[in-house]
Amino acid sequence: MAHAPRAASPHFWNLSAQALCEQLQCGPDGLSEAQAQARLARHGPNADAPPQARGLLAAIGRRLREPLSLILLGAGAVSVATGDGVGGGIIVTILGLSIGLDTVQEGRANRAAEMLRRAVALRAEVLRDGTFRQVPVEEVVPGDVMRVRAGDIIAADALVLDSEAFTAGEAALTGEPYPVEKRPGVVTTSSAGEACNALFRGAVAQTGEARALVVGTGRNTLFGAAAAVLGEGQEVSAFQRDMHAFGLVTARLTLALVVVVLATHMLFGRPVLESLMFAVALAVGLTPELLPMITTVTLARGALRMAGRKVIVKRLAAIHDLGAMTVLCTDKTGTLTSAEIALSRSLDAAGQSSPLAARLGAMAASLGGDRGALDAALLASHPDAAQGWTLLQRHAFDFNRRLGSVWAEGPHERLLIVKGAPEAVLALCTRHRLGGEVQPLGDAGRAEGLQRVHALAQEGLRVVAVASRQRAGAADRAVPLSPADETDLVFEGLCAFADPAKPTAAAAIARLSAAGVRLKILSGDDPIVVQRLAQQVGLPADRVLTGADVAALTDDALAVQAQSVDIYARLAPDQKARIVRALQSRGAVAGFLGDGINDAPALKVADIGLSVEGASGVAQAAADMILLASDLEVVADGVEEGRRTFVNILKYVRMGASSNFGNMLSMAVASLFLPFLPMLPTQILLNNLLYDFSEIGIPLDTVRPEAIARPQVWDMQGLLRFAGTMGPLSSLFDLATFGGLLWLFHATPEEFRTLWFMESMATQILVIFIIRTRVRPWRDLPHPALVASSLMALLVAMVLPFTPVGAWFGFVVPPADMLAGMGALVLLYLVCAQWLKARALAWPAGRATALTR
Repeated sequence: MAHAPRAASPHFWNLSAQALCEQLQCGPDGLSEAQAQARLARHGPNADAPPQARGLLAAIGRRLREPLSLILLGAGAVSVATGDGVGGGIIVTILGLSIGLDTVQEGRANRAAEMLRRAVALRAEVLRDGTFRQVPVEEVVPGDVMRVRAGDIIAADALVLDSEAFTAGEAALTGEPYPVEKRPGVVTTSSAGEACNALFRGAVAQTGEARALVVGTGRNTLFGAAAAVLGEGQEVSAFQRDMHAFGLVTARLTLALVVVVLATHMLFGRPVLESLMFAVALAVGLTPELLPMITTVTLARGALRMAGRKVIVKRLAAIHDLGAMTVLCTDKTGTLTSAEIALSRSLDAAGQSSPLAARLGAMAASLGGDRGALDAALLASHPDAAQGWTLLQRHAFDFNRRLGSVWAEGPHERLLIVKGAPEAVLALCTRHRLGGEVQPLGDAGRAEGLQRVHALAQEGLRVVAVASRQRAGAADRAVPLSPADETDLVFEGLCAFADPAKPTAAAAIARLSAAGVRLKILSGDDPIVVQRLAQQVGLPADRVLTGADVAALTDDALAVQAQSVDIYARLAPDQKARIVRALQSRGAVAGFLGDGINDAPALKVADIGLSVEGASGVAQAAADMILLASDLEVVADGVEEGRRTFVNILKYVRMGASSNFGNMLSMAVASLFLPFLPMLPTQILLNNLLYDFSEIGIPLDTVRPEAIARPQVWDMQGLLRFAGTMGPLSSLFDLATFGGLLWLFHATPEEFRTLWFMESMATQILVIFIIRTRVRPWRDLPHPALVASSLMALLVAMVLPFTPVGAWFGFVVPPADMLAGMGALVLLYLVCAQWLKARALAWPAGRATALTR
C-alpha cells in the first residue's frame, strides 16, 4: 500500500535533493497532472487562510462585557423599569455612542489583512508530465519542480536543483539587503538567511534562472508561518487590561455602596421604590459613565494628531501602549537603514581613496552589468562613466568563477574591465596600479589586498574588486570573451558597498533613550553588518547574539540575556517573537518595528506593532500602527503623542473618581440620617450629566513637557490614593454644607436640595482647573475648549433653579443669604483643594506614574 508523502525536514536545505525526493516521494522530473491533483487535495492550496474576522455583534459584545459597560447597562435598565425613561435613555445613549466609535475604528483596521493577497505571485511555472507549464500559484504542490526566472516572485519554498547566474532578493524575508546567490548543494546551517541552496516563497528573483524542487507550500513555508499569525486572536493590550481592572474596582465599590444604602433604607422603613431609584442613581453617580466615550474621543483625537505626524493608527488602544513602551525592538533593513545599497568607498590598490575603481566598475555596469543592487550603486556614484565608450564584447557574471567582464572601446583605447569577488579577481592579476604607475604584483601584494578586504568586511561592507588591461585586436563582436582573455590583469582597486544608516537614526535613538525607551536591533542579517550598524547609530555593540545562540537558550535564560544584550543577528522569524516575549516576561512594554514578512510574528506578539508604508502586506496587516515615513523620528513623535493622549485620559479618570466618590459618599451618608432624600434621583442624574459635560474638553487639553518625559503606566494605587484623599475632602465640605443649611439657615427640603446641588456643581467643576495640573492653575492654563465646556456647565447649574425648567427637577429659587454662605464655602474648598493636591498626587521617589501632569 502506498504511503502518503511525509513532511520534509524543518530545515530542508540541510538535505540533499535525492533525500528530499525520497521523503516527498517524487523525482527530479516533476509530477504528472494526476499526482499533482492528488497532492493538492491532500495538502490544500498554496495560499494562506485569511484571518478569521470577528463579526460586528461579537465586537460590540466584547465591549459590553467590560465592567463599566455592565454597570451602566444595568443602571439604565433599572431606570427604565422604574419609570425613569429619560435617565435610562441618556445612560444607554452615551454607552452606545462610545462603543460605536470604538467598533467603527477597529473595523477599518481589520481590512488591512487583505493586503496579504498582493504579496505573492499569481502564476508559477512547474514541470508537469515532462513539460513546463504555467499554473495558478495556488496549485503548486510539494514535489513539483518549478522554474524561476529574473523578475519572478517565488511561489513556494524549494531546494535548488540547478541554477544559472541566479540571485534572489530576500530582504523582506530574512533581512539580507544584498541579492543572495543561489546554487545547488547541501548546507549545514540552521539559518534560512544562510541557506544558499534554498528558495523561499515571497522572495524575488533578481538575476538568472533556476530549477527547484518544491518542498513547502501555503502555511508550511517561511512566508506562510509568518503570515499565519494574522489568523491568531489579538491579545489584550496593557491599556485594555488596566481599564478592565479599573472597571472591576469601580464595580465592587458601586455594588457595596448600593447594597449598604438599599439595605439601610429598607431597615429604616423607607419606601421600596424610592429607595431602589435612589440606589440606582447612586450607582450611576459613582460610575464615570463618560469614561468609554472620553477614552474613545481622546484616543481618536490622538489618532488624528498622530496622522499629522505621519503615523496611521489601526487600533486605538495602541496609542496608550506606544506611550507606555519601555523597549523598542526594530529590524535593521528599511528602518535603521535606507534598504538601498550605496557605494561607501572607492580605494586604489594601496588602500587609498581613489575614484578610479568605482569609475571603471560603473563603466562595466553600464555597458554590460546585470542591473543588480551593486551595479545600481556603482551607476549612481558615476552615472556618466560610460559616456563615449562602446561595448564590444561581454562575459556575463559567472557564479562559479565569481566574476564577469566587458570589452569596451573608447576614443583612444580598447579596455577589458573585470569585476567580481576580490579573491577571484586578485588571483588573475599580475600587476597593480600605484600612484598612476603600473607595477608588478606578487603573492605578498595579493595577501595584503585580501587582508584589506577582510578589514572592510569587519566594518560590515560588501567588497568588489576591479581590474583591467589594454586589449588589442579587431573588434570582432561574433567572438565571445573567454576565461583565457581574463588574465595578466592590472589590479585597479576595491569598491566597498554598504546599506547605510539613515542620517536621522542616531539622533532619534538618543531621543528615544532620553524618553526612557531602550532600542534593540533584531535582524536576520549578518552579525558583523548588524554590529557595525549598531556602532554607527550609538548603540552598545560589545555583545551580539545570533539565531544559533538564541536557539540554544531556554526561555528563562533568554529572558536574562535580553536584559543586557541589545544586538541580535541571523534571527529566524519565530526567534524575533521569542525575544519580544522574553522582554515582556520581565515586565517590559515591548514595541516592534519591522517591514518584512519575517517580522510578522514579532509584530503580532509585541505590545505595540509598528510597520511602515511600503512594507510587505503581511507586516502591515500584523501591525497596530503604520508609519508613513520609515524613520525612528516618527516613532519618537508617536511616543510623545501617545503619552499626551494617555495623560488626558487619566485626567478624566482622576477627576471623575475623586468627585463622584466624594459626592456619592456624602449622599449615601446623608440619606441615612436625614428625614428626606438629600437629592432626588433625577437631580443626581442631572448633576452627573452636567459634570460629565464640563469635562468633554479634556481630549483637547494641553499637557506639560515633564508629564511625557518618561513611559506612562496606569498606577491604580496612585489613583485610589488620589480619590481617597480628594473625595473625603469634598465630603467634608458637603457635610459642612448640610450642617449650615439645616442648623444655621433652617432650610426646607427643596431649598436644601437646590443649594446642595449648586454647591456640588460649583465645587466639582471649579476644582477641575486645580487638579488637572500639578502646578498652580494660573501657571498652567487649560485649553479654551475645556474652559468653555466647564464654565458652560457651571452656568447652566447656577441659572437652572431661577428658571421655570428648574421646577421640573424639584428646584426652588434659593435665598440670597444661603447663596452667599454657599459661595464662601466654595472658595474655602478650592483653597484647601489646592493645598491638599500636592499630597494627593505624591508617589514614591523614582517611580514613574501616569498620574503626573
